[in-house]
Amino acid sequence: MKKVNYYRFSAYGLTLKQKDNRDLFQKGITFHRIKMIYTFDQKLRSLLMNYLEYIEIEFRSRIAYYHSHKYGSLGYKESANFLSESKHEIFLKQLQQQIDRSRSQLFVMHHKRKYKGEFPFWVAIEVISFGELSKVFRNLLKNDKKEIVKSYKISSYYIESWLHTLSYIRNVCAHYGRLYGKRLVIAPMLPGSERSFNNKTVFAAIYILSRLLHIEELTNFITSLNALLEQYETYITYGDLGFPEKWESLLLR
Repeated sequence: MKKVNYYRFSAYGLTLKQKDNRDLFQKGITFHRIKMIYTFDQKLRSLLMNYLEYIEIEFRSRIAYYHSHKYGSLGYKESANFLSESKHEIFLKQLQQQIDRSRSQLFVMHHKRKYKGEFPFWVAIEVISFGELSKVFRNLLKNDKKEIVKSYKISSYYIESWLHTLSYIRNVCAHYGRLYGKRLVIAPMLPGSERSFNNKTVFAAIYILSRLLHIEELTNFITSLNALLEQYETYITYGDLGFPEKWESLLLR
């Protein structure tokens, strides 16, 4: 573990400290166990990143397709097609910054050369981050949000919150942050009928991710997640991840 910063590694022992003395570990805790929790966390991040990609790509497509068909390929430049004029203005500025940073990419060079720098929405949306994508969705007109997500049979009010949480989780994963024992800074809103677990735990992020996957993706995700949990069950504690007792049935609902 010489290649891992001590501060980063030591954080994985936080859930293993004594409750009445946070300077001491519980009895029987070994360096090997902390190392295994660290390795488990690496693999969990990788698994989540893989399935977050499905969701990110699909929402880029859904938003650009619907908005362009309703308002035209350049309708995203008009503030009247969004809820907040000020937030829309910020989006356009950040979009231009991203286009400038991506100027060496072939599709950007192509559109600058052939279309004089005019980027249709389905091209522009590809250069923004997941975080920016969630903000774009949040700033869409209410009926547009409703139409874009109607096939999910989940209110756009909740999906708006879920995309925000998932973009935060993706950022944690992309920067190799710790998931194990983490309390979510940006917790997802949950319908009353689905509040059977703590929405500030990693399981809450896993739950909303599962609700946005298609059935084949979901089945593969649960199989992979189950295999990972079983591989490290000697070292991890389900409670430190927020997993309720019947977690599989919750993900399959």
